[in-house]
Amino acid sequence: MTRFEFQVEENAHKMRLEDYLCDKFPNLSKMYLREIVKEEKCEVNGIQENRGHKLRKNDFVEVDVDLQRETAMKPEQISLEIVYEDAEILIVNKPPDMLVHPTHRDKNGTLLNALSYYLNAERTNAESGVRNAELNSEDETIFESNNFNSEKSNDDKTLESNDDKTENDHSALRTPHSAFVRPGLVHRLDKKTSGLMVISKTARAHRILAEHFRRKLIEKKYLALVEGVVEKDAGTIVAPIGRYAEIKQWDVKTDGKFSETKFEVIKRLSDMTLLLLEPVTGRTNQLRIHCAFIGHPILGDTARGGREFARLCLHAYQLSFWHPNGGERMEFTAGAADEKIFDR
Repeated sequence: MTRFEFQVEENAHKMRLEDYLCDKFPNLSKMYLREIVKEEKCEVNGIQENRGHKLRKNDFVEVDVDLQRETAMKPEQISLEIVYEDAEILIVNKPPDMLVHPTHRDKNGTLLNALSYYLNAERTNAESGVRNAELNSEDETIFESNNFNSEKSNDDKTLESNDDKTENDHSALRTPHSAFVRPGLVHRLDKKTSGLMVISKTARAHRILAEHFRRKLIEKKYLALVEGVVEKDAGTIVAPIGRYAEIKQWDVKTDGKFSETKFEVIKRLSDMTLLLLEPVTGRTNQLRIHCAFIGHPILGDTARGGREFARLCLHAYQLSFWHPNGGERMEFTAGAADEKIFDR
């Protein structure tokens, strides 16, 4: 454990303690930093406060952390398809076969790794040189003060228009000396599922969008290529979903949680059907389970009766939500509503 001491800067006035620690330690997970506060290893002016405590300018923060702890925020330069970005949120079209976040077995190559690099590329590259120089120095205090202190908070960043930028160039949203932008996962997609995800870039946006998800104000629709010809043009699938502990698998279970999925036929082919799916509830593997339950498993879902395919034919096609700044309903689609979307 290493002890760090900070004096709260003016631009961090009224910031929540957990957000302040996340800004100071971008390479440590939020869960770990929350544990630090809960285990009373962090003090504000000599007093142990909770993670929601509002800091004031010139407060004195002392914290003990283990810098060797594994993190989900390790930046990796991985290509991403960014659909939209502003100062608060980012919309990404996740490719199939990419984990959203690291696990105990897979710590690299995930969406979080890629986003951490994308949102902080200039800072990451600049600090890499500083860090290498500091590691060769015998003065550890230089490392502690330079590596984690930031000159500008994320809330101070502004989006400035630039006619010389292309519409896919988002570099104006990030500055080399800004605070570390911690990508926030508001929702998730399975590794094998592709499609749209909204990512928060600020703690405030994350809290608002998470609340919107809880209140079902965010709508998601998926495209799925399923086995066989679905006869009904539209319908609703209702079947409880639970986890079978002995086989470590989620499936329809009599004592499971209520689960509901709406479907609509987009196109019928000779031996398969393209469906538009809307999950009313959000259970683990819900769409895969419900399609298999009605006798039409998704292509590529061999565990539930689907044929072998180059990929799982499930794509998060449409995403609709209120912007966390309020007042604007946003809607995005990724790809055409056609079975060829699964060719890639």
